[in-house]
Amino acid sequence: MRIRIVDAFTDRPFSGNPAGVLLLDAFPDDHRLQKVAAEVNLSETAFAHPLPPGGDADWALRWFTPVTEVDMCGHATLATAHVLHTTGRATGTVRFAARCGVLTTTAGEDGTITMDFPTSTLTPVDAPEGLADALGAEVLSVHDTAAHIGDLLVELRDEKAVRALAPDHATIAELSKRGVIATAPAEDPARGHDFVSRCFFPRVGIDEDPVTGSAHTALAPFWSARFGRDDLTGLQGGARTGVVRTALRGERTLLTGRAVTVIEGDLLV
Repeated sequence: MRIRIVDAFTDRPFSGNPAGVLLLDAFPDDHRLQKVAAEVNLSETAFAHPLPPGGDADWALRWFTPVTEVDMCGHATLATAHVLHTTGRATGTVRFAARCGVLTTTAGEDGTITMDFPTSTLTPVDAPEGLADALGAEVLSVHDTAAHIGDLLVELRDEKAVRALAPDHATIAELSKRGVIATAPAEDPARGHDFVSRCFFPRVGIDEDPVTGSAHTALAPFWSARFGRDDLTGLQGGARTGVVRTALRGERTLLTGRAVTVIEGDLLV
């Protein structure tokens, strides 16, 4: 069983968000998929197999953290599309059948891959008791994204506040279905990004996810409403960072990024 580690939302190794990718003939039982994901021990491992021609999708796709299966994952979808294109298994547009519906990826001539994801709904809510203390930062606003990804999107004052976060992960795990997206406007948009974010998902075994594609389906409508522009660029991460270009298209959000394969080998058991 061939396995690859791909750094997503970056154009250089050892940056962005690493994902495991396994292309299979069919899915084994769920227990084995979870065991493999736990062994890989990255925020997500993607498993995909080809579907018969003529259907609504070309590949079936599932994502597992080290402890559970998730409904939607951006960086591991980007990583999977990257592997399909770089190995000659696909060209142009690829349709994936996933738990959240059919997701489409399209490879650009410049080496980027654009993913078509559902836009997350945003519902303003009061900050849960203990959220500001758990983050160690002043909270300006909170939005619930439960309809799609189950996170709390938390607006902070500035980029410095986002970068300085050292959250209490045990408390964060109690506050939402999946986790917390902390965000603020970019300190200097001339550096090439409009907003920054960091994502904490301890409830699904990920204390901090370096670059989260699915979170940008909520970040895109949030910041597009603030800036009055549909096309934006987000910078995410703490120790590792990556860049996500977002394009809000009503009920759909386009996420564009690059990826690099850094490890390739065989699963022996």
